[in-house]
Amino acid sequence: MCSWRAGIMLLVLLLPLAVQADSRLLATGGASTIEGQAGGGIAPWAVISGYGDVGEWGGALGLGRVSVDDFQLDVQSVSVGLENTLEFSVSRQDLEVAPLGLNIRQDVFGAKARLAGDLIYGAMPQLTAGLQYKRNRDMAVPLALGAARDSGTDLYLAAGKLWLNGLLGRNVFANGTLRWTAAHQTGLLGFDEQRELVAEGSVGVFLNRHWVIGAEYRQKPDQLQSVTEDDWADVFVGWFPNKRFAAVVAWTELGDIAGLASQSGWYLSLQLSQ
Repeated sequence: MCSWRAGIMLLVLLLPLAVQADSRLLATGGASTIEGQAGGGIAPWAVISGYGDVGEWGGALGLGRVSVDDFQLDVQSVSVGLENTLEFSVSRQDLEVAPLGLNIRQDVFGAKARLAGDLIYGAMPQLTAGLQYKRNRDMAVPLALGAARDSGTDLYLAAGKLWLNGLLGRNVFANGTLRWTAAHQTGLLGFDEQRELVAEGSVGVFLNRHWVIGAEYRQKPDQLQSVTEDDWADVFVGWFPNKRFAAVVAWTELGDIAGLASQSGWYLSLQLSQ
């Protein structure tokens, strides 16, 4: 059985046994990103998955879909957060390339550690360091476009802060991430021999406890000689009715992908958490 499927089944069995994973505020575990870690939609945040705090653990099951003009990306993910300090995740990405009638699959294994600070309390933001090991399982298209390798590891540092009663009396969240990566289109088009340092940013304003609106931006390396890779952006609406379920809907602008211009469309993420 594939490791990501085994992980999902394990979390399904263990979520009901999570030790009082209910101490943190609603939405402070974020949503499941396209790479399986806790964050927004296209970028990981400094938060730890689930709602467990010191002496507790939690986690999340995520399903996501990005549907743009010529591509559809489906994501299945599972993540576990330990004591609001460590996070481990695994996800499977399945990219449908409509013009070619083929699919590209990728597995992503993630880890994240909280280094310092706090998301809510004190002046210092919460700082986390993370990695994402990615392995592309279908390399015909990436090799044809000039990719050098079928796997790679992204390293990143994220800082996030939630200001209670901030802008106009509403809770406000901001996150910044620096990523060191050799991935082409997050690895779906393979990997380069050289890494680049890129930046990612997210902001959100809570309309109330359950609804948040915001935007994300993800700078992309442009290392393939044959095709252009543009930066990504989205605007999103998140719904957190309780600590067990969350949904995020976004409009995404992904630019040129594999020579196909101006890819834009919808993103949907559904999450069960503990």
